[in-house]
Amino acid sequence: MDAKNDRIWHDEVARIIQYEKQGDMVTLHNVRNFRWYDKDKYDVNWETRQYNLQELETFELIISDWGLDKIVHMMASFGFKNSEKLSFSIEIRKESHESFSAIGGFFRQFELGLVVGDEKDLIYSRTNVRGEDMYIYPVNLPKESVRELFLLYLQKGESLNHEARWYNTLISNCITLIFDMIGEIERIPVDYRALLAGLLPEYLHDEQAIDTSYTVDMWRAMARANPYVEHLNKTDMESREFSRLIRQGLPKSD
Repeated sequence: MDAKNDRIWHDEVARIIQYEKQGDMVTLHNVRNFRWYDKDKYDVNWETRQYNLQELETFELIISDWGLDKIVHMMASFGFKNSEKLSFSIEIRKESHESFSAIGGFFRQFELGLVVGDEKDLIYSRTNVRGEDMYIYPVNLPKESVRELFLLYLQKGESLNHEARWYNTLISNCITLIFDMIGEIERIPVDYRALLAGLLPEYLHDEQAIDTSYTVDMWRAMARANPYVEHLNKTDMESREFSRLIRQGLPKSD
């Protein structure tokens, strides 16, 4: 059975990113910016946005822990000079009647999706709506590598729009695909801790991809975003303010 793009998808994964590039300017279509009330109540909103690659500065790995020992969801966020953040999440592409199953992911039950969106959507929906623990790890990458990685994500989206692929819980998932892309631009050795993202802090620390002046335990405490937004019951605030809030525990960059 072939993977398909023409199914009746769940709202959250109904679209995959598309883009055009002219010089340093990229125009992104299908950027998700839902407003969430609870798990089943939200305002659907897809946007077109424009970014300057020369203003792209930071790359962060974000893990979302929903209570399965060491098995978590991994996302990425890119930061710009104006403090705007844009998040990328490789996900199962559920149909409107389906729910997630890690076992189903072994047996070609789900297509692969790439959701790009506002942190006030992609992260708030996990911290405040689904009750997941979110951890943010700023990764030490040269700015040129950050820009190359950003474009690789966009190219991955275009590829999925043209040719659907299956999600595979073991070999083609939110973690393996991220490290495949990182491996194209940086020689960062990958071991089992990169695949069991609950051990991501130890892996990043050993590879000096995060500031090693802090211990792994200190990083876990600093990286957790939930305490700074758990009081919120809606997201009326401006997107950059939400992104600032969830990073209050992180070391200040120079």
